[in-house]
Amino acid sequence: MASAFIPNPPSTPPAAAQLSLPQNVEAEAAMLGAMMIDNRLADDVIDLLEPEHFYEPVHGRVFAAIKSLRKTDMLATPVTLRPMFEADEGMRALGGPSYMALLTGSGAGLIGARQFAKQIYDLAMLRTLVSVGRTLVDRALDTSEEVNPRKQIEEAEEELFKVAADGGAENTVKSFGDAAKAAVKMAERALNAGGNLSGITTGLDSVNAKMGGMHHSDLMILAGRPGMGKTALATNIAFNAAQRWMRDMADGIPPDRSVGTKVAFFSLEMSADQLATRILSEQSRISSERLRMGKINNAEMSRLVQASMELQHLPLFIDDTAGLTIGALHTRMRRLQRRHNYEIGLVVVDYLQLLQGSGRSSNDNRVQEISEISRGLKTMAKDLNVSVMALSQLSRAVEQREDKRPQLSDLRESGSIEQDADIVMFVYREDYYIAMHEPERPVANSTADVQDKHAKWSQAYQEKAGLSELIIAKQRHGATGKVTLAFEAEFTRFSDAALQGFNP
Repeated sequence: MASAFIPNPPSTPPAAAQLSLPQNVEAEAAMLGAMMIDNRLADDVIDLLEPEHFYEPVHGRVFAAIKSLRKTDMLATPVTLRPMFEADEGMRALGGPSYMALLTGSGAGLIGARQFAKQIYDLAMLRTLVSVGRTLVDRALDTSEEVNPRKQIEEAEEELFKVAADGGAENTVKSFGDAAKAAVKMAERALNAGGNLSGITTGLDSVNAKMGGMHHSDLMILAGRPGMGKTALATNIAFNAAQRWMRDMADGIPPDRSVGTKVAFFSLEMSADQLATRILSEQSRISSERLRMGKINNAEMSRLVQASMELQHLPLFIDDTAGLTIGALHTRMRRLQRRHNYEIGLVVVDYLQLLQGSGRSSNDNRVQEISEISRGLKTMAKDLNVSVMALSQLSRAVEQREDKRPQLSDLRESGSIEQDADIVMFVYREDYYIAMHEPERPVANSTADVQDKHAKWSQAYQEKAGLSELIIAKQRHGATGKVTLAFEAEFTRFSDAALQGFNP
């Protein structure tokens, strides 16, 4: 078929490589000819391919030129394309710009242009798989550098995922009817949950009422200064969502109607056993400090064992690997999803600044690396259809202000974090700062001034003790504002303030 309109064989790799790499140059030529004959065909297939999907480089450049002209609504014909290839060396080797006119000499591609496009794409994927496989073999055989098989496997998985994700745009296009059905299903789920909750529960009624729960494909940022309890709050939320899933499954509620979910917790700062200690402390009502030091009695030990037995099947999976890259995080999360039947709906990352970039941007500056990480987290939320909660540090600028409530501008190395996030929340505890400024404690012979100062401080502290603010500074799906929560520091436990007798 190709010999009728291809005067000279296109430049190709050596014979050995040609035999090993899947390709169909004739299909490429036929499709390009059809696109130039009928630009409506070009508009139909132009978004299905990229220039790099073509085996013959000249064909890739012709496709790119057609795509460029059609984007500006100009005709793409051998005549309009000719000036763009006058100086193209590869085209010259094929006989010059007149080669494009020869491509249109056969109407082979006019029927079934989309089938040609699909074959070109599939063959490009196969060539990419060959490349990934060869790279994997070369790295595995090369022992001149540090041998790290696990890292090589993760990098190979990441490359394979890119191959699988490439060209998926057509599959993600939904009709309004499909989108409307999803919206109605979400509203029905909120109704069945008793209102205020269309997403995954946080386990905190006041927070659910403000946010409607945590939604798939959302990136949530939970930030705060050290000591505010952001890890404690994230752990509480992760536990609440996992526990609700476990209860719903025991009650026979279908997975798609549960407001709980399986949870993946990536802890880059704390170890898995430290996180488990926090959860067991909260559930057994034993101080986490006493648990760590072993200062518990037999009755408390029995409560601890009972809590441990009740939670042994909790669908909360902890990865405490330090120094993860954003790519490795994405790879591990996809692996977890496959292993757990794609039922993980919430991913917690503690914390964002401990992740590493790909290595390219990190060589430039930290701000660019953080931008890559925040974009990667948002991409992961959408690709895997999960809700991602990433903890973040705040800059020290907070400490310089009289009112130490955080603001969006306080996000450390921020710009892109604020931009990529769907929700930004800050944890703020005023009692923490009041406690730091306790005046001189009065003794038997203290002056009235010393006693008065301490009495005023004590009153101010008692008014705020045990209270925490969750400030919702950004929310794409709803209003901003704040929610008052109770915080029991002894058990690292957050709860609804009203349930603890506070009047927020």
